[in-house]
Amino acid sequence: MVTINKAVSLKALNSFGISAEAEYFAAISGREELQELIDDGWLKKMPFLILGGGSNILFSGDFAGIVLKIENKGIEVIETNEDFVKVRAAAGENWHEFVLWCIEKGFGGLENLSLIPGNVGSSPIQNIGAYGTELKDSFYSLEAIDIHTGQPLELDRKACRFGYRDSIFKHELKEQAIIWSVTFRLERNPLVQLEYGAVSQELAAMNIVNPGIREVSEAICRIRRAKLPDPAVIGNAGSFFKNPVISGERAEMLKAAYPGLVCYYLPEGSVKLAAGWLIEQCRWKGFRRADAGVHEKQALVLVNYGQASGEEILALSEQIRQSVLERFDVLLDIEVNIIRSSGI
Repeated sequence: MVTINKAVSLKALNSFGISAEAEYFAAISGREELQELIDDGWLKKMPFLILGGGSNILFSGDFAGIVLKIENKGIEVIETNEDFVKVRAAAGENWHEFVLWCIEKGFGGLENLSLIPGNVGSSPIQNIGAYGTELKDSFYSLEAIDIHTGQPLELDRKACRFGYRDSIFKHELKEQAIIWSVTFRLERNPLVQLEYGAVSQELAAMNIVNPGIREVSEAICRIRRAKLPDPAVIGNAGSFFKNPVISGERAEMLKAAYPGLVCYYLPEGSVKLAAGWLIEQCRWKGFRRADAGVHEKQALVLVNYGQASGEEILALSEQIRQSVLERFDVLLDIEVNIIRSSGI
C-alpha cells in the first residue's frame, strides 16, 4: 500500500537546495503503488509532480499538489549478440551509477554522458547530452505508464521525438505518462567519441594515448568536476540555459561584430552558440546578489549559496536573459524546469 505524507520538505530532494514544501508526497518503488494512486484518482483531483533526482528543477515556491518520488530499481541485460547489447534500467536508478555499471561491463555509448546528475527516468525527457553525445544516440525504447489508466506505453526512438534537450514528454505526453524504465542499445566493441577538443586535451593531460570508454569517462568526470560546482556544496541544477541555435547567416553577422564568438557549426547548416560565453560577455560570471548568483567558473550555471529562494534565482535568470537579448539580439531559453505552486 502506498504511503501518502502531508507537508513534506523538498529541500533535500532538489539539487538547488531550495526550501519548498509538498502539500502531499509519496515515494513510489513498485507498479502496484503507482496503480493505487491512479485508481484512487490522486493524479486527477490535484496537480502532481514526478520527481526523479531533483537535478533539473527550480521550485519557485511550495507545491500545492502531490509529489511522486520515483524510486524503482533494477538493471538487466535483455538481449545480446557479438556487436550490441540491450540493457534495461529502472527509472529510479541514478544516472551516473548506471553509466559506471555499463562501463564496468564494457558496454559503450554512454561514457560521454558521465557525471550528469539525475536519474535514468529523467534522461529521455531532456534528451540529455554532453561532449558530442546525446541520449538518443544509444536509446532503444522506454516503458511509460499512462496516468489515466495505469496501462504501459512502449515508445521507440522515433515515437519519443527527440530534439535538442527536448522530447515528446515536454509536449503531448507532458503530465500524461510516467517513465518507468529505459532500454539502451550499447556497443560491445565501442569506438570512443573524442570530437570535443576538451576531452582530447584532458586525456593528453592524463598521459593516455589510446583511450577506451573507461578513460573517456574519467576524463569527462575530471572536466566536469573542475568547472562545475558540486550540488552537495553549492546548490545548482547544472546548465540553467540552453545553448541557442541560430541560422548560419545570423551567426556570421554576429561573428563579424564579435570575433571571439564561441559557436559550433551543425550538420544541417545552423549554428549553436555557447550560452555561457554570451552571458560572460554581459559580465554576469561570478555575480552574486544575497545568496543567488552565477558561478565563478561557469556562467551557464546559476547557484544558490545557501538561502536563496526559487523566486530570487528566477529573477536573476530573467535579468541575464534580458541583458543577452539587448546586447546580442539572442533570446536564451531556460533548460531547467520551473516548478510553480500549481505545476510546471
